[in-house]
Amino acid sequence: MRAMGNHYSASKIFPNVPGTDGVGMLNSQRVYFAMPSAPFGSLAEQALVNKHLIVPVPDGIDDITAAAIANPGMSSWVALVGRARFVKGQNVLINGATGNAGSLAVKIAYHLGAKKVVVTGRNPEKLAKLNADAAINFDMTKENGGQEFTDALKDTFNEGIDVVLDYLWGDSALSIMKAVAQFGGDRVTRFVSIGAASGQAEINLPSAALRSSKLELIGSGVKSASMKELLLAIKGVFDWAAADKITIPTTTFELENIEAAFAAPLTPRAVVKVN
Repeated sequence: MRAMGNHYSASKIFPNVPGTDGVGMLNSQRVYFAMPSAPFGSLAEQALVNKHLIVPVPDGIDDITAAAIANPGMSSWVALVGRARFVKGQNVLINGATGNAGSLAVKIAYHLGAKKVVVTGRNPEKLAKLNADAAINFDMTKENGGQEFTDALKDTFNEGIDVVLDYLWGDSALSIMKAVAQFGGDRVTRFVSIGAASGQAEINLPSAALRSSKLELIGSGVKSASMKELLLAIKGVFDWAAADKITIPTTTFELENIEAAFAAPLTPRAVVKVN
């Protein structure tokens, strides 16, 4: 999306070399780097990077894992710590938990001290493999799928959810917000929008859902979180991954196979080796 100029963070300076982050060498030290200066992205042989946008890669994590885990791991880490002000012992719901970022979010929530983690998504088999406290699947293609999902969340919000991490947006996100309004009681629930993987960029959110509940809507991403927060989150992910031997499914492509890399599915995470 950045290469095509369609992502909100794209520079729209053309021509350019794609790639927004990577792992490379700086003065014989392995480092993760972010946001190379256009027009040279991370798929260039060399990239010009602000010295403040670099994170050392610890010894316990290899280059491929570091490159693959930084962005999806950071997405939930900064959303919880920086945006939702998560504290140990709170309950977390992750909407869209079966992708790279969502499945990592489950592990990160537990690592940061979540008391309870609930996962939601369209694939019950994948949800069951995440080892969360509870899993709730939905089917938005059904005529009444949205309301059925809201109703299925009744017990979850009666018991209390402090933070919602949403990777999907769209109808499922709206159903969750309605569930907060209907069943959340006096508990504050911070709903953090991290992505829009559903493909629905807009929702029709009733004003009453906000006025009649303690639902708080927050975004998490470039600009809503500072670069300092994003990089601190990546450092946290790296230290955790190195200490606990955390891995992420990846498919590695040589640079000459870049066409296949661009066409690759989001899972496993595609990593391109430049040299």
